[in-house]
Amino acid sequence: MAKIHMLLQSKGGVGKSFVSAMLAQYKQAKGENPFCIDSDPMNATFTGYKALSVRKLALLDGDEIDQRNFDLLIEWLDKVDDDAIIDNGAATFVPLVNYLMSNETPALLAEMGHELVIHTVVTGGQALLDTAGCVSQLAGQFLDPATFVVWLNPYWGAIEHEGKTFWQFKTYKDYQARIAAVVSIPDMQAGTFGRDVEDMLKARLTFKEALAQADRPIAVRHRLKMYRKALFDEMDAALVL
Repeated sequence: MAKIHMLLQSKGGVGKSFVSAMLAQYKQAKGENPFCIDSDPMNATFTGYKALSVRKLALLDGDEIDQRNFDLLIEWLDKVDDDAIIDNGAATFVPLVNYLMSNETPALLAEMGHELVIHTVVTGGQALLDTAGCVSQLAGQFLDPATFVVWLNPYWGAIEHEGKTFWQFKTYKDYQARIAAVVSIPDMQAGTFGRDVEDMLKARLTFKEALAQADRPIAVRHRLKMYRKALFDEMDAALVL
């Protein structure tokens, strides 16, 4: 049985592709060979990671889901042995969620012997309430057999509202039983750590590639190792991954 990890979030620019890339690298570090798919029609960020062998698939045709390509996706997933990671853009969110529900895709994947794991990102700053609200929307729509993982991304600010942390939000309290794990992404804004990770991300390099570059300063590689460990330790705690 494979886990089908699907990134869904209605807001753009909150870190979905970052999560997809980190999840793929985490699985590679565990000796797995994840099947990676990028369906974002606007930004091919995930596809940019050559070391992850990401396949591009256009799921959106105008404002609707392309049925032929969605069927192709299901055929691909039918043949996977290791886990699959599917990065979806904000533009596909509404039509894709509706299509997944109307076609009972979670049940179909379960019949195929797979487990659907839905990942969504909550970010600080102006998008905090919208991204948190998306957690409620997804958890309220997707019933079993779907599992949920929430990623807290502090890049745009702390995940706090009116003195409350995410675990005190109504969203979390209402759907705590549906949320299998919460992964806190280490803060990249902390001085040189942020610059080092940002440079790596802009170059679409994996940690493994960046650490293998002999011309990259030793101190920079050390900080990248520290950040990778902090993130992977968080992911280790999320047993559903």
